[in-house]
Amino acid sequence: MATDPLHQFEISRLVPIEIGGVDFSFTNSSLFMVATVAVTTAFLFWSTRGRGLVPSASQSVSELAYEFIAKMLRDGAGSDGMRFFPFVFSLFLFILVANLFGMFPYFFTVTSHIIVTFSLAMLVIGTVVVYGIWHHGLGWFRIFIPSGVPAAVVPFVSLIEVISFLSRPVSLSVRLFANMLAGHITLKVFAGFIISLGSLGAVGIFGAVLPLIMTIAITALEFLVSFLQAYVFAVLTCMYLNDALHVHH
Repeated sequence: MATDPLHQFEISRLVPIEIGGVDFSFTNSSLFMVATVAVTTAFLFWSTRGRGLVPSASQSVSELAYEFIAKMLRDGAGSDGMRFFPFVFSLFLFILVANLFGMFPYFFTVTSHIIVTFSLAMLVIGTVVVYGIWHHGLGWFRIFIPSGVPAAVVPFVSLIEVISFLSRPVSLSVRLFANMLAGHITLKVFAGFIISLGSLGAVGIFGAVLPLIMTIAITALEFLVSFLQAYVFAVLTCMYLNDALHVHH
C-alpha cells in the first residue's frame, strides 16, 4: 500500500454525513480545500496587516502576487478586466496553494481530481456566459459569428466556434488535472523504486541511487509545474473573460 502510486488519490470519509440518501460527507479532499482557503487567507491578512511604506518580505510577496495578476488581467482582458481581479486572484492562489500542498508527504492534492478542476473551469465559463449576456444582452452571441465570413459558410463556422467554446472547460480542467495526476504518479513510482531496491542489500542500495536522483529532479520539476499550471489556468481565464467584456465579432 505504501508504494501504490494511486493510493494517494483515494477519497476518504473523515466525517460521514448522509442527508436524504445523499452523501455529504466531509472528506480528506474537503479538508485540504478548506485548509487551502484558510492558509491563503491567513497569509494575505498577516502579510498586509502593517502595510508599511517599506514593505516586509511577506508584504512584498503579496504585492508581487497582486501586480502579477493585475498585469495578467490588463494584458488579457484590458483595463475593464480589473473588475474581475478578485475572482482571478482567488482562483490563481487557490490552485497554486492546493498544488503546493500536494507536494508535502501525506498531504492530499485536490487538483488531481477531475471533479475539482472541472468545477473550477465551469465556474470560469459560467461567469463568462452570465456576465457576457448581462453586459451585452443577446448581442453577446455575436462572438460565435466571425466578421468577414461569407454568408454561405456562417452556419458551419459558427458551429465550429460553439464547439470551440464548449471545449474550453474540458481543456481547462483536463490540463490541470492530468498534469498534477501524472506528476504525482511518476514521483511515487520512482520513490517506490528506491524502497524496493534499497531492500535488496548493498547492490540494491547502489542501484537505488539513480531512482533517488530522478525523484529529486522530478520533485523540483513538480514544484515548477505547480506554479505553471496555476499560471496557465489564470491566463486562460483572463482570455476567456475578455469575451465577456468585448464582443469582437
